[in-house]
Amino acid sequence: MVRQFNRRHFTALLGAAAVSTPALAQTASWPTKPIRLILPFGAGGVADITARIVTERLGDKLGQRFVIENQPGPGGINAARAVLSGSADGYTLALFSNGTAVSVNMFKELRFDPVKDFTPVSTLGFFDFILATDAKTRYQTLKDFIDYGKANPGKMNVGTVIVGSTQNLSAELLKSMTGLDFRIVPFRNTPDLMLSLTRGDVDLMIDSYSSLKSMIDDKQVRALASSGPTRSPVTPNLPTAAEAGVPGYDVTSWNAIFAPTGTPADVIAKMQKAIGEVLAEDEIKRKLLDLGIEAKAATGTELAKRLDADIVKWGEVIAKANIPKN
Repeated sequence: MVRQFNRRHFTALLGAAAVSTPALAQTASWPTKPIRLILPFGAGGVADITARIVTERLGDKLGQRFVIENQPGPGGINAARAVLSGSADGYTLALFSNGTAVSVNMFKELRFDPVKDFTPVSTLGFFDFILATDAKTRYQTLKDFIDYGKANPGKMNVGTVIVGSTQNLSAELLKSMTGLDFRIVPFRNTPDLMLSLTRGDVDLMIDSYSSLKSMIDDKQVRALASSGPTRSPVTPNLPTAAEAGVPGYDVTSWNAIFAPTGTPADVIAKMQKAIGEVLAEDEIKRKLLDLGIEAKAATGTELAKRLDADIVKWGEVIAKANIPKN
């Protein structure tokens, strides 16, 4: 039977076409103006430098420049809210990290939901932390540190930056997995922590490779292990903590781009493709490796799974350590 269309049907079809055609055209031509990438970190840090290296090349590939906006603040709330105040059209994006997963469990009211309010686009890179001691200490290996700690409960200090940071929670995880009785000492920033390490106030520190690189190269600091599940291409000769005496220990940090939920799927796909191509370039890989970062793209599905897993993982560490919520 041939269906008969009346005037109302015909008008509805015309209206749908009028709405969908411009939307499809906009998606196909994206981007037609600069793209804002809002970071929950200050300028000059690892995430900021990573974003600038990648987006400079990404802008060349897509034909529009990226504008980096630094909006630091507790829990990444300022940056996330700024992104969500814009339109879900691919022109305002967020840079999140594993710190975002930590924040979900560190705040009574985060004021945004990284899972529901955002769509994962792609990771930019992954990096481990370094477990290091002053070069003058007795500890030649992480096993030396663990053995001494077991023989001398309560006598060792492990230093990290602020409570609730991934570094700080890495120390909590180390404490839990080894059963060692040591004090975790939080510092306001990495330079203060390094000074305390060289003075002998803390026995071990956990921080990024980029923060420790110069002191490791100058042999002021001895790297004992990296925190990832496998040896990092940044430090291929350094054993992992799992290899060095803490089986199953795994702390891997990441930086990634997210878009507000509702961003057109075609725009997301176009971004993912371009990011993957940029991160595969030898020059970009080299630049990021110099920062201690392994350039690596991930699909939206892979990134969503990692975010979910990290929220669960760090939630358990925070609960076990009885860290109060902000």
